[in-house]
Amino acid sequence: MKIGLLGRILIAIALGVALGHVFTLPWVRIFVTFNSIFGQFLGFIIPLIILGLVTPAIADIGKGAGKLLLITVGIAYADTVIAAILSYTTGTTFFPSLIGNGAQTLDPVEKSAEILPYFTVNIPAALDVMSALVLSFIMGLGIAYGDHKVLRDATNEMKAIIVGVIERVIIPLLPVYIFGIFLNMTFSGDVMRMMTVFAKIIVVIFALHIFVLIYQYLIAGAIVRRNPFRLLANMFPAYLTALGTSSSAATIPVALKQTRKNGVSEGVAGFVIPLCATVHLSGSAMKITACAFTIALLEGMPTDFPLFLHFIMVLAIFMVAAPGVPGGAVMAALAPLGSILGFGENEQALMIALYIAMDSFGTACNVTGDGAIALVVDKLNRKKDGVKEEAA
Repeated sequence: MKIGLLGRILIAIALGVALGHVFTLPWVRIFVTFNSIFGQFLGFIIPLIILGLVTPAIADIGKGAGKLLLITVGIAYADTVIAAILSYTTGTTFFPSLIGNGAQTLDPVEKSAEILPYFTVNIPAALDVMSALVLSFIMGLGIAYGDHKVLRDATNEMKAIIVGVIERVIIPLLPVYIFGIFLNMTFSGDVMRMMTVFAKIIVVIFALHIFVLIYQYLIAGAIVRRNPFRLLANMFPAYLTALGTSSSAATIPVALKQTRKNGVSEGVAGFVIPLCATVHLSGSAMKITACAFTIALLEGMPTDFPLFLHFIMVLAIFMVAAPGVPGGAVMAALAPLGSILGFGENEQALMIALYIAMDSFGTACNVTGDGAIALVVDKLNRKKDGVKEEAA
């Protein structure tokens, strides 16, 4: 029987919690050793993920539909930033009371760091995160505005290699990595308090993603002068499809059909919906921001707005370039989580587990929101072409 990534992650968490009360220290140190090596590999590959994904994403902006492409990507980026800021604002308002004492720290995480691996392997990164991001912008813009076919082909081939590493190496090993983290934390202390806290946070995040969809369609409805709730209701089949498949790509046919049902022209719908399936990840950014804020709060790390605004602005770039594979968004987000928020190995593993546990809801939010963007782009395109719209 084939078990999906979410199922494997949940099994890994359950086994980690259960066996943490059974395994002796030598057994725990085996998995601590694996996690140490895998963590080093992640630190090495993250700058390459940035270089391999962001560069071709920026280069592709220079081709295709020109201004229409730039408008769509710009709206997707802005909406992602707004959703993440809304998530942070909600976190500052509600999370401290849900958690209890925000000054408390996750004792199991701190104690788990005291269990040493049998040996370590140092894998230094070829370049740091910000250097990779700046280089990606330089290369991407250079390719976009120049006739550099060889470099374009090379960056696309590098993207294929990076996506292959994510799909064939990182994603399959994630359950083992997360099992080791929860085994480590359970062996070192009481992990149940942390799990109870995140159960409350997940409920808030679910409510928040519904609110995000409502405000997206309120704005789109105001722009196109249509009933926003009827427009949102028309997208419900796409929402359910994404919820069941956890795949933006698999939902494209349904999203296209429902977007055209909302009155979007066939040409704009056929352009915007497939594009937004890749570049519009407002639901994912919202989840990542909420989970990151929670972990920072529990760990006693800085949670001030300027720091998180910096994180959100950079995160939104990585969301635009995130690969369309299970867990791809959170893998792309590991770079700003580590370089800006200072998340270490254990905090990043918790982020991965929490994100994947809510993956289908984030995908549903992303895909349904694509319909709102299509409405706005269609309106702008009609206005540009001087097409008079009939009254709704």
